[in-house]
Amino acid sequence: MLVPYKTIHQKIAMGLLSFMPGEKEIKKLQKTIDRYENDPDWKLYLWKAEDFVGVAGITLKDDGAYLQHICVNPSFRQEGIGKAMLQQLKSTLPCQLNPTKETKKFLEACLVEEENGSSHQV
Repeated sequence: MLVPYKTIHQKIAMGLLSFMPGEKEIKKLQKTIDRYENDPDWKLYLWKAEDFVGVAGITLKDDGAYLQHICVNPSFRQEGIGKAMLQQLKSTLPCQLNPTKETKKFLEACLVEEENGSSHQV
């Protein structure tokens, strides 16, 4: 289930975001979290199964939403969580979800699987 980020989840969100390339340094992570907490156009969501195991962040702009971050705890990968996060995000957004340079390969892989009807989980 996709859950909107709250400040009480800061450490969990930072831990999950640290699995993203380019988000490993603590100062970078703190800046990223600050942006999600303070910029109304930046929205962060956590994926909760029994525990929080994934994170997805978007920015809202005039021409749509942009997927800034998406990551699943490595222990829970290949279970379809990333794909499920994308599907829930798309269903809740009032506009199209677009990739950024960092998320383009992941988003395209999910779209190709949807088009091919593949059962391989992302």
